[in-house]
Amino acid sequence: LILDFVEKWREGSDVVYGKREERAADTMAKRLTAEGFYRLFNRISAVKIPENTGDFRLMDRRVIEAIKALPERSRFMKGLFAWAGFSAVAVPYSRPERAAGTSKFNLWKLWNFALDGIISFSTAPLRIWSYIGAVVALFSFLYASLVIIRTLMTGVDVPGYASLIVLILFFGGVQMISIGVLGEYLARLFVEVKRRPIYVVDEVIGGDKAAS
Repeated sequence: LILDFVEKWREGSDVVYGKREERAADTMAKRLTAEGFYRLFNRISAVKIPENTGDFRLMDRRVIEAIKALPERSRFMKGLFAWAGFSAVAVPYSRPERAAGTSKFNLWKLWNFALDGIISFSTAPLRIWSYIGAVVALFSFLYASLVIIRTLMTGVDVPGYASLIVLILFFGGVQMISIGVLGEYLARLFVEVKRRPIYVVDEVIGGDKAAS
């Protein structure tokens, strides 16, 4: 497998990584959770990571230097490898069953690993409250309209009940929208404090790379 990696690198690929062809050796729970993680991550993150790949890979020196230049301390390496870009190619392989011992990466550690990846490369968890708040506020208006129509047609069943529920729903929605606005500012800060470069220079033609 290592020789295949080297061959792909010699052909011009900056990053060569292994991609599992199947996960038959894993439990059903692990296969489902892994598939769910990749789908969720690639849906809510601007950085897309290839599915069923590990951190073991061969990288050109310039890729290594680009990743080393990142100042952030909490590093989700799968995401950083994908964020750096450069030309990448997968080498498919079949991983045999473990010969000895058991994995120390239990379900709890896998959950924390997935959570770390999502938080590191997506602001969706911060922004979602704006949408939830808007939905709740809209529902309160719809419910208020329904109550008004019902009252006009059949009269008031329990005085004060409907108006109280509408007010609770409406102000609950407003609070969630407010939290969402704060989340937007936190999302900006979250991106800025990482201080990732806007782009990584791959190649400079007819100029000075240091100046760029």
